[in-house]
Amino acid sequence: MPTLPEPLRADALGTKLQATFRLTRTGPGRVQGIVVSKTLEEFREFRERMNQRILDEENLEIRRFFALDDRTYREGALPTRTKELLGLVASLVLRCDDCVSYHLVRCREEGVSRDELFETFSVGLVVGGSIVIPHLRRAVELLDELDD
Repeated sequence: MPTLPEPLRADALGTKLQATFRLTRTGPGRVQGIVVSKTLEEFREFRERMNQRILDEENLEIRRFFALDDRTYREGALPTRTKELLGLVASLVLRCDDCVSYHLVRCREEGVSRDELFETFSVGLVVGGSIVIPHLRRAVELLDELDD
């Protein structure tokens, strides 16, 4: 098994996100590694750059969906922090690590406490079942990094 580089780390908003690697055996004695997640700064830059690239295509349906997503998380009858917690649960259940990372960071920016996050994780686990556990592990790893 090849030696992997030290985890990538970057400070952004006083937070860190550790890169994780997925190794795939591609043949006898051959292993291919890919970066599954990057630093928080790289994650945000990639998300913003690609969102802009997608919107530059001027597809009306995609633009409407992006606008709906933006409006949905704004303050309304439900506070933004509640909406971000709901987004976190949905992301865990749908098993979208990028989405989990995004909503976890947003929850912290909205002042959600560690205890509140763990209660939210428990809802996601109950709704999604044991298949959520690997995503829960990565969420807790990110939370630990955010809290450092």
